[in-house]
Amino acid sequence: MAKNLTVRLDDDLASDTEALARAEGKSLNETVKHALAEAVQRRREDPEFKARVRRIIEEDRELLERLAK
Repeated sequence: MAKNLTVRLDDDLASDTEALARAEGKSLNETVKHALAEAVQRRREDPEFKARVRRIIEEDRELLERLAK
């Protein structure tokens, strides 16, 4: 299932993204989805990012366990 998302871009980033989409022969939607997918994949491969996520998970686990008592 797809989810709609509203994103506010400054004028320069919006213009650059539109130009990129036109140059690649893709829709603006496709271009933004592709850029986000690449960003997510880079983070998944980043050991420092993964360590931060694990730390957050552990902190949340501790908090939830305390709340459940």
